[in-house]
Amino acid sequence: MSDNIIQLNEQLIKTELKELVRSSVGETLNELLDKEADELINAEKYERSSERRGYRSGHYQRKLTTTSGDVTLKVPKLKGIPFETAIIERYRRRECSVE
Repeated sequence: MSDNIIQLNEQLIKTELKELVRSSVGETLNELLDKEADELINAEKYERSSERRGYRSGHYQRKLTTTSGDVTLKVPKLKGIPFETAIIERYRRRECSVE
């Protein structure tokens, strides 16, 4: 009878899980920022419509420190309408739970 022993590297698993959470938080926040910009402009990217209120003018990158680590956000820049996001306060660089 052979005894099979499985060894797990707990530190590696924790690191991989933290990275997975950090990347999914970043993707989710970036999607929310894009959707919010779409709603403000009243049109999606590359969409032409008569109800359009502004235009996209690229984005700028901004770091946000979360409990999972630093996340790079792509904040949309808009022409013709100010972009005030409800997701992240202006000049906020850290999530409330980090402080």
